[in-house]
Amino acid sequence: MANPPNSLREFDLSRVPSPCYLVDADAIEHNLQILNRVQRESGAKVLLALKAFSMFALAPLVKRYLSGTCASGLYEARLGREEFGGEVHTYAAAYRPEDMAQILAISDHVVFNSFGQWQRFKTQALAAQEQRPQLSFGLRINPEHSEGTTPMYDPCAPCSRMGIPVAQFEGQDLSGLSGLHFHTLCEQDFEPLRRTLDVIETNFAHILPSLKWVNFGGGHHITRADYQLEALIERVKHFQQKYDLQVYLEPGEAIALNGGVLVAEVLDTPSNGINLAILDASATCHMPDVLEMPYRPRIPGSGEAGELAHTYRLGGPSCLSGDVIGDYSFAQPLKVGHRLMFEDMAIYTMVKNSTFNGIPLPTIALYHPQTDAVQIVKTFDYQDFKNRLS
Repeated sequence: MANPPNSLREFDLSRVPSPCYLVDADAIEHNLQILNRVQRESGAKVLLALKAFSMFALAPLVKRYLSGTCASGLYEARLGREEFGGEVHTYAAAYRPEDMAQILAISDHVVFNSFGQWQRFKTQALAAQEQRPQLSFGLRINPEHSEGTTPMYDPCAPCSRMGIPVAQFEGQDLSGLSGLHFHTLCEQDFEPLRRTLDVIETNFAHILPSLKWVNFGGGHHITRADYQLEALIERVKHFQQKYDLQVYLEPGEAIALNGGVLVAEVLDTPSNGINLAILDASATCHMPDVLEMPYRPRIPGSGEAGELAHTYRLGGPSCLSGDVIGDYSFAQPLKVGHRLMFEDMAIYTMVKNSTFNGIPLPTIALYHPQTDAVQIVKTFDYQDFKNRLS
């Protein structure tokens, strides 16, 4: 498999404002081409999970390759329908009654998280289906098989609120339902999916033959260079043929994996037992997964603490003491005005950022390597901060 483009590694960071989410259009297309190959060769349909990457400026590119979007509620479903086209699949842990009419009007699949939710909305849902026969309903299952390594992101952990355990299917009326959905992975390759499918095919064997579709959820790192594409394609083909149904995959991170960066600027370089660098980009505001996951994002040309001559603890400008990105070393000392590039920042950043402390949101920009053009997609100002408040 060809390596993803690295066009931004040599990019002159002074060409964009700081802070700035800078997305490489060629890298996104590279990922989409891999996902489209999975569609072509396996027969699965691949959906963009908007929860990870909702950059609708790239919707014309995305819909050239993928089959649609999946949403976590009404607003994402609207965005999918209005901007991306294709199928719209909606799942939420619970639905608000006042949202359901709109969700049924714009979705193609609606997935319920419990029998209680399905029974509450069943009459309304089936009435909507009479008006839109393409509308389909399913349930999220909990395979009770954990593959995640981070408890916060493990939907199969004990007492999880996500999905229905197989024991709760006993005695239930499944009329009106045509699919199942599961989501068990987080940044993982094929083997955890294989093991999960083995469990599902055993525990839900009495249900699978009656279905029209099964959604394998997200968390699949399909566009990672070492992902076992052929094994995924073969297992999907076998699963579809065995049960005579349609498989859906809904990666979010894989669409934009290594597809963008966050540009930041050094504002100050104090010291307190260690050299510090305060940036105009914040972990808590602009890259919250750094604290939630947690993880240490890559900076090209940097090293681990102590590896190169000058080590700094990088942090944001907010009042949160823990607004720390990590410890990095550099060959040369950092100075005020120095620009830094944090890699793999297209995913779970724009969709999760905040204006905590009144810190401005980063500019959003696109880079087109073939023409060396930079497109400023959106800028934010005081009104964006104020309009979120009352």
